[in-house]
Amino acid sequence: MSDIDPDFKSILEIDSELNRIQDFDLLLEHILLEARKVVRADAGSIYIRENVKEKGRVTERLVIKYAQNDTIQKNLPLGQKMIYSVFPVEINDKTVSGYCALTKKLVNVPDAYSIPDNVPYSFGIAYDQLSGYKTTSILTVPLVVADGKLLGVIQMINSKDIEGNTVPFSTNDEFIITHFAVNATIALQRSYATRAIILRMIRMSELRDPKETGTHVNRVAGYAVEIYDRWANNHGIPGDERERFRDTFRIAAMLHDVGKVAISDIILKKPARFTPEEYRIMQHHTIYGALLFDDPQSSIDIVARDIALTHHENWDGTGYPGWVDPLTEQPIKTDSAGNPLGLKEEEIPLTGRIVAIADVFDALCSRRVYKEPWTEEQVLEEIRHLSGTKFDPELVDIFFQILPSIKQIRNLYPEQESG
Repeated sequence: MSDIDPDFKSILEIDSELNRIQDFDLLLEHILLEARKVVRADAGSIYIRENVKEKGRVTERLVIKYAQNDTIQKNLPLGQKMIYSVFPVEINDKTVSGYCALTKKLVNVPDAYSIPDNVPYSFGIAYDQLSGYKTTSILTVPLVVADGKLLGVIQMINSKDIEGNTVPFSTNDEFIITHFAVNATIALQRSYATRAIILRMIRMSELRDPKETGTHVNRVAGYAVEIYDRWANNHGIPGDERERFRDTFRIAAMLHDVGKVAISDIILKKPARFTPEEYRIMQHHTIYGALLFDDPQSSIDIVARDIALTHHENWDGTGYPGWVDPLTEQPIKTDSAGNPLGLKEEEIPLTGRIVAIADVFDALCSRRVYKEPWTEEQVLEEIRHLSGTKFDPELVDIFFQILPSIKQIRNLYPEQESG
């Protein structure tokens, strides 16, 4: 047992770290990273079980959420993230991950290209052909909660020895990753409960405003975190500080439009553009949203309040609601006519400036009752056009630098089939 004590010490440290992360998506990403570390895997993926609706039928599948690959990543420019294919995997015995999910048992494959004939699953070499990366050893473990429900699977790829050679995953690796998976699943359950509470709040908004969907807020939050990541990298923000803030920011960004619950259905559900008077009423959702967090109990409350209040402010000062006290709705700074001045440039919190871009991008890409989705070319041209007026020019530059990651997030959270 003494030869695995260092691994268990590492896992105990990881357990503490996992319990700190509140956001479900960021936790998934972190779990994959730490799982790879404990078994020295060069690459890996994490899949979540989801209900997928197609052609009126609901089926259970595994959906890839995150993939990491050190070999591919080291060949990318500094700060650029690996882009991976987002695809569903059937829960059946045809693939390694599908078989693991079906049986809820660990699967250890020493050589993906020499899988014995007496097992039902096989390895799809098309993935290697597409990426130019050779998969050899595979270790796949289910994420199963106490009542036996499957959350997903973690798949480790290509164990490395101390010389950097690819080797099979050992029995010791199986033992360690199984223990890790149990603790990771507990952390995921807790984080999933937090996400569920937030999405219930979003669904309340969705009942009032059909545009405010779970997929929309997940995309906006995902875009926002990616923009922040690159901004933080450019500004030399320390890694620990960046990770802590990403966790807070992602949850808070999902609540950017929660104030719409206080807006009349006559306006929210209007199947056409607003009149000037209706638009002025609609603008109050920023103040109503901020009031929901007027007694902050955590950093999430503080950031959520700032985002709700300021994500419609414009870089040039023409946005809303401007310099007002949310509690009294009285102007703090006014123009000569007594109207509140808009916040401008860095008077707008960074979080509000980031979510402004994320929200507009997703709205333009999406279908609305009064418009069809814009083409990608039209959307990107509009974002460029609004740089320096509506949007922070630095953040627009960052948006285009990370555009592949932005597009990938749209694929991760597609619009759900209605009906």
